[in-house]
Amino acid sequence: MTRGISRRWFINTIGVVFVVLLISILTLSLMVQSSTYSGLELALTGRVEELLNWLSGSSGGYETSEFAAITRDYIENYFQDKNRMEIMALSKDGKVFITSTGFEPDQDQAMPDYEMALKSEDSAGKWVGELDTGERVMAITRAVRDSSGSLIGSIRYMVSLERADRQTTLVISALVVGGAFIMLLLTLSGAYFIRSILVPVRQVSQSARQIAQGDFEVRIEKAKDDEIGQLCDAINDMAGELGAAERMKNDFISSVSHELRTPLTAIKGWAETLQGGADPGTEEKGIGVIIRESERLSGLVEELLDFSRLQSGRMRLLVERLDLIAELDEAVYLFTDRARTEHKELHYEETTQLAPVYGDRNRLRQVFVNIIDNALKYTGEGGTVTVSASGGDGYIHVTVADTGCGIPAEHLPNVKKKFYKANQLVRGSGIGLAVADEITTMHGGTLEIESEEGVGTSVAIVLPLCGTLEAEPELIENTPEILKLLERNRE
Repeated sequence: MTRGISRRWFINTIGVVFVVLLISILTLSLMVQSSTYSGLELALTGRVEELLNWLSGSSGGYETSEFAAITRDYIENYFQDKNRMEIMALSKDGKVFITSTGFEPDQDQAMPDYEMALKSEDSAGKWVGELDTGERVMAITRAVRDSSGSLIGSIRYMVSLERADRQTTLVISALVVGGAFIMLLLTLSGAYFIRSILVPVRQVSQSARQIAQGDFEVRIEKAKDDEIGQLCDAINDMAGELGAAERMKNDFISSVSHELRTPLTAIKGWAETLQGGADPGTEEKGIGVIIRESERLSGLVEELLDFSRLQSGRMRLLVERLDLIAELDEAVYLFTDRARTEHKELHYEETTQLAPVYGDRNRLRQVFVNIIDNALKYTGEGGTVTVSASGGDGYIHVTVADTGCGIPAEHLPNVKKKFYKANQLVRGSGIGLAVADEITTMHGGTLEIESEEGVGTSVAIVLPLCGTLEAEPELIENTPEILKLLERNRE
């Protein structure tokens, strides 16, 4: 309870409720005491008025000669509340000459209410305080005057506040106990609620630290299906995704290492062979291998660099108006000899001239090369790869379809993700398709894949046409600029 959520909850909730309850209890206590004292005051005032009416009715008015006799007669014979309150009769010189208790009155006892009654305009005075004995009392005095306004005496009613204070204390105690009970219930329920939050949060924090340290197998047990439970599910899903990404990264590193090692091994082997001397035929063959493997190694490194640029947002497109079909023709031509060597059929359905597009010539050619290369890699001997292009609705559609092994349905949604390889047995880094998809997106187009396992795969590249206006080459860093350029051209 010294820091964090618990401390804030304790201060903001328990503290506020405690202050509210304390103010409420104090207010109610004062109201109860005030109400009790007001009731006693009304009762005493009523008794005073009763005696004054008795005096007035007995003598036809307030007269000095009758006052002492009438009050004595009333107190001795007609006053019924001797056990609840005390009545005193005072002479005009302020001396008590009779009390309802029957004991000799204490003439030295201070009577502030009597002094107040003599000075007030309504001849009435009230006092709440302690007697010399320490007893708390309430006293009301009424000065009695004759018809000329001269003082003829006073009557004083006094009641002990002990019972009233005891009742008030009981009520206040009940309020305090009730408040304490409320605080206890609030504290217990709040502690249970806070615990239901803090325990999962601590588990989430601990699991997050484990995930940060590389343990992606950690999972949080969900106790309830609420917001905390949803957070646990999100953390578990994140751990699963990070674990999958970590595995793909490791597979990627392994695959790239193998892809780099293969041409390096061939280059090193043939270089050592040629260094030791070789006949002209062997030398020509070795140099040819070194050149091919160097080109392959260079292509792989360039692919990795492109991927790095895409990830960091540093890839730039040199956009110009170009004939996309010409770039597609060149890409197909690059793979003609390879298809023949691997005993595969590369069928190109040539099309009539289509409207040009705005794009980066080298990057779009790279997209076609990556897609056709993938198609040939996953197509067995005797298989067919078909490349076609068509236009319509302001777009060019380039389709590369093969009769290869196809992609399993569970892998199809992930094949465009970085590092992902559906088939670990086929060479490749696993980023070629991700790079192709990113380049297509930067050109304002889409790359869509349809596949059926054991039947084949079809990749559709859709790019927007640009219209008829000429445009100078310009350096573009992101897709929105390309789209603006296209819109200006169409207008």
